[in-house]
Amino acid sequence: MTITTELVKKLRDETGISVMQCKKALEEVGGDMEKAKVFLQQKSAEISQKKGDRTLGAGVISSYIHATGNVGTMIELLCETDFVAKNEEFKSLARDIAMHATAMNPENEQALLVQPFIKNPEVTITNLLQLAVQKFGEKIEISRFIRYSVSQ
Repeated sequence: MTITTELVKKLRDETGISVMQCKKALEEVGGDMEKAKVFLQQKSAEISQKKGDRTLGAGVISSYIHATGNVGTMIELLCETDFVAKNEEFKSLARDIAMHATAMNPENEQALLVQPFIKNPEVTITNLLQLAVQKFGEKIEISRFIRYSVSQ
């Protein structure tokens, strides 16, 4: 199957991963979009593991407060450089994870990491972080989070 630029663009739009990595994934799986996504997820895990020893020197603190105002979460998401920390997509990732923690009320960080992501139950929070590592090219991890709720 011929890998068209439209197909590569579509995969890039859906995953946010670089054009070259999307093209390589599509070539590896013969142009099948779903298999390419799985291929990229597996690659993300490998890349994330390789970057595991790197130092985290930057990050963001993000929060999400539910519309009721009765529950919210604050999260510290770390990365290696200010360049990534200031990226709007990185900030959005932190907010999405804070929203997830607000909605799903994980007991601790380990429980949070294995939960299916509320915006896409096909991936866990760990998978989401691995995809971000592949996308930004830096080690990324949740340092801590705290969830508040009004006692009733």
